[in-house]
Amino acid sequence: MQYALACPTGTFRNTFAVAALSSLLLTGCEAPLNLDAVRAQSQEPLKRTDFYQSMTRNESLVVLAGNAGSLLRSPDNGESWKRISLPTDNSFIDVDTCPDGSFIALTFNNEIWHGDTRGKNWTAHALPSQEQMMTANCAPDGSWWAAGSFTTIQSSGDQGETWTETSLNEDAILNNLQFIDADNAFITGEYGMVLNTRDGGKSWDYAGYLPDEFYAHTSHFVSDDEGWVGGLNGFIYHTMDGGESWERFPTGINAPIFGFVAGPSGLYALADNATVLKLTGDSWQKISTSDQPLYLRSGLLMSDNRLLAAGARGLLLNLEIPMALSASTD
Repeated sequence: MQYALACPTGTFRNTFAVAALSSLLLTGCEAPLNLDAVRAQSQEPLKRTDFYQSMTRNESLVVLAGNAGSLLRSPDNGESWKRISLPTDNSFIDVDTCPDGSFIALTFNNEIWHGDTRGKNWTAHALPSQEQMMTANCAPDGSWWAAGSFTTIQSSGDQGETWTETSLNEDAILNNLQFIDADNAFITGEYGMVLNTRDGGKSWDYAGYLPDEFYAHTSHFVSDDEGWVGGLNGFIYHTMDGGESWERFPTGINAPIFGFVAGPSGLYALADNATVLKLTGDSWQKISTSDQPLYLRSGLLMSDNRLLAAGARGLLLNLEIPMALSASTD
């Protein structure tokens, strides 16, 4: 008996031939896969496999950092992006701009990468501690700072050549470090911990504790007295006495808060489910965005009244702030 086949036919006299024919029917007769769309996506600078963690800028360039060695630069305020090719696949946790316009970026394997003002040339500097560093900041005097597990704080005043290290010897993770000015800085972390320095980092002390050992995912201080922290359940707390006491402000959401963005048009909070909040008076007002089950973690306010915000799976929002919300209220 013969069968009409689209593949080559003939007389098959043994089991091996029948198996070969079956293989042809399953594979060789299928239409060739069209991978053009896959190849096109792989060439795009913004990828669905990206999980963005931090964003910063100097006068001419925006830098965006994320997982698996993802580091991107934009010379036009986020309108277009180009991936920065680096010899690492370690995830970037944090990125910041130094006073001279250069950049520092912290990776999960405890390295600080230093980039020039154009964001093109980067050099890795190993951190000395075995503790996991979680946050990095460039101080007003140009020194590099990092903090992380076991309340460890490290700094370098010579661009990574030498480092000093201190610890409060507590088994807690520090995950937000911010210099307010040359003398004052704050660190928030696990168990509601709030630390500060009044002497440019020479010494650190307890500024206070958040209610119920609240774990601050993110923090933003506007002065050595006033600051904000955000975390689980949509909770945002506010202090007016340098962290000694805190007041919870209503947000109307229960999604985790992951980042704050400050600028001339006010203060914004970034959260899960692509949520953006704007501080309005004594509460936070939700701004309309596309409803996506993806977090937003970091962003910048642009001079043309736009909010650039980035998060999970390549999510990058470029939002025009409604004029009714653009007046600063903080």
